[in-house]
Amino acid sequence: MEPSVGAAPEAPPSSHPYHHPAAGWGAAKSVTKVLLDQGELREGTRAILKMNHENGGFDCPGCAWPDSLKGIHLDICENGIKHVTWEMTRKRAGREFFAAHTVSELEQWSDFALEDQGRLTEPLVYDAETDHYVPIGWKDAFELIGRTLRELDDPNQAAYYTSGRLGNEATFLYQLMARELGTNNLPDCSNMCHEASGRGLTAALGTDKGTCDLRDWESTDALFILGVNAASNAPRMLTTLAEAYRRGAQIVHINPLIEAAATRTIVPHEFAQMAVNKATKTSTLNIQPRIGGDMALIRGMAKAMLEWAQGDPKTVDQEFLDRHTQGFEDYRAVVEATSWDELEQQSGVGRQDIVKAAQVYRDADRSVISWCLGITQHEHGVDTIREIVNLLLLRGNIGREGAGPSPVRGHSNVQGNRTCGIDHRPATAFLDRLAEVCQIDPPRAFGLDTVRTVQAMHRGEVKVFCGMGGNFALAAPDTRYTYEALRTCELTFHVSTKLNRSHLVHGKKALILPCLGRTEKDHQRGGVQHVSVEDSMSMVHLSLGMKKPASPYLMSEPAIIAGIAKAALPKTKTPWDWYIEDYDRIRDTMAKVLDGFEDFNRRVRLPLGFRIKQPARELVFLTPSGKAEFSAAALTDNVPAPGTLLLGTMRSHDQWNTTIYSDDDRYRGVKNLRALVFMNKQDMRERGLGQLDPVDIVATSKDGSKRTLNGFLAVEYAVPRGCAAGYMPEMNVLVGIKDYSTQSDQPLMKNLKVTITRSKAGTRPESNTVTTRAPRSRVAAQ
Repeated sequence: MEPSVGAAPEAPPSSHPYHHPAAGWGAAKSVTKVLLDQGELREGTRAILKMNHENGGFDCPGCAWPDSLKGIHLDICENGIKHVTWEMTRKRAGREFFAAHTVSELEQWSDFALEDQGRLTEPLVYDAETDHYVPIGWKDAFELIGRTLRELDDPNQAAYYTSGRLGNEATFLYQLMARELGTNNLPDCSNMCHEASGRGLTAALGTDKGTCDLRDWESTDALFILGVNAASNAPRMLTTLAEAYRRGAQIVHINPLIEAAATRTIVPHEFAQMAVNKATKTSTLNIQPRIGGDMALIRGMAKAMLEWAQGDPKTVDQEFLDRHTQGFEDYRAVVEATSWDELEQQSGVGRQDIVKAAQVYRDADRSVISWCLGITQHEHGVDTIREIVNLLLLRGNIGREGAGPSPVRGHSNVQGNRTCGIDHRPATAFLDRLAEVCQIDPPRAFGLDTVRTVQAMHRGEVKVFCGMGGNFALAAPDTRYTYEALRTCELTFHVSTKLNRSHLVHGKKALILPCLGRTEKDHQRGGVQHVSVEDSMSMVHLSLGMKKPASPYLMSEPAIIAGIAKAALPKTKTPWDWYIEDYDRIRDTMAKVLDGFEDFNRRVRLPLGFRIKQPARELVFLTPSGKAEFSAAALTDNVPAPGTLLLGTMRSHDQWNTTIYSDDDRYRGVKNLRALVFMNKQDMRERGLGQLDPVDIVATSKDGSKRTLNGFLAVEYAVPRGCAAGYMPEMNVLVGIKDYSTQSDQPLMKNLKVTITRSKAGTRPESNTVTTRAPRSRVAAQ
């Protein structure tokens, strides 16, 4: 069965330009509708007043943007409220629901319809004879998992996936369990999102994280924001952008699509502006490179800087370069040898616009350069990030306030997951400390990342798959191949709050283990427990649930992990029960294992928590040379062949990762439609296409195989010539399992080479007749 996504159109699909500010009254209207639809007007409003508070509040389970440093009591956004309300819904998917529907029937439902059934209420096991999920006790569920893991011939026949929702304490226990079992097979969502950021920054600066914090964003002279749709992916960034504009900072957005967040906004908690509908600009310059053209554009900015330096040596910080960097002369030679014609051709941006961006950078005393998946999900993502660092180094924009690299991570604790040990390529020093403190013998061989886990399952080499949160079946590339891979497993089990596609694409044996949500109280023997999370700027703080759990049979993620570990490791010496009684005990152990977590329990209770120290911020570079390293990588050919388009996948505004709230995308002017492809007007004319005409999209993978989407609708949009874009997870079917970066191993979600033609069938995607709010996108893979 192919993926089925979206929420049902209540009217014909439409598309029109969006001319309003981001956030503002549009966001307020959307939030009110969500609260009413989920029946949580009272509790949802109470949650708004508790979310992202440093004292007794819970951390938004959505994005990883840092909490306000100014004590703003409504440090919230539209998508965060949607996410929380979706979790707090009064709807329940209990045993009666599963008794009424077979898995084969549910496979025909859309993903919206599956999640819209509400919260899971008790553990479930798949009954192959009846094709139903049926209730199972926690003890029996753990024993089934434990027995299956114990009977494996090799611990590497299991893989333990993690989404970004998991708190730090559960993360630490999860990796401890996997390593005590004997494997580093710890694939995670970072393998698909920001792996390139970690590798690029580590090679250049000796740290896998950005060096900036929110204070740097609030004091910088210039912000460069690449490949980010802030209004949907990190909406609270809009507050920072508005404040930066008001104080005179330059804000340059570099993205193939000019998104609403790159124009103007009305920040909802600024009541005076809301009252008079007064918008604030969020940019001073917008540049639209070709998809994948960012590296050439950044190199063009560096070329302009070096040319100006011939007449004005102060354009570059030579003292900083001499004292703190290595490889500058090689880099200068590469830049000088790269012609302006090549830079324009590869970036898709004219020299005049490249120079405009360079002038902003030259005139700013301090600059922050930020990026997201528009940079990382490419074959040359690591090289592009290193090119960003090269540009920062030219003016000494490392190690001082208001300057530095600042990747925008996605999910709320995805960065904390990696910090706390979810890494298939763990450092030797980390494993040594883990062995010493936890008295285990962790494996030293590297494990499998996301792509290689799917491949190993497909070959039958990985027999057990655990999904700790998320919706792996939809998030992974090559949808059909991933489905086939999951179905080869002896056992699949998922820790989840709601029903999703991954529960239906299951192994021979399957379990669904329902857990507490971020908003719910976690009662343990030691009282109600806090968990900690790390935001995208390395701040670690506590989160405390406020709501009664959706069911008395839910368990916390740490407790579920402990239950699995005890069943799978009957001779374990790890004090799993003792840890679960009081999470402070987990944090005390983490403080001994993890760099930067010393005195964890005290520091995390400080107002706003604490920031993990980044050595590069102090000009301490943990590279082989002890200095920041320039990269002199060659530009890759980024020009599409004749008749071919470069396509990138992205989220709609009314979506969070694989969770889809509706078929609308307000900021792109789309209603009642997800099975679409955004195209340049001239590209459409060349193909004889009009607005909303049905098209077939064919992607050619690295291995020459082809994958097809049929009957999607073409939507005219202001994207550069030769480029196209559409939504994930619908378009994940186009990404072949071998379509991953050789630099980062990330799937090439924004680096697809496609042809688009008028649909031969001449029909639009079928609607799912099973539910009134859930169309299915018609997709096919060859």
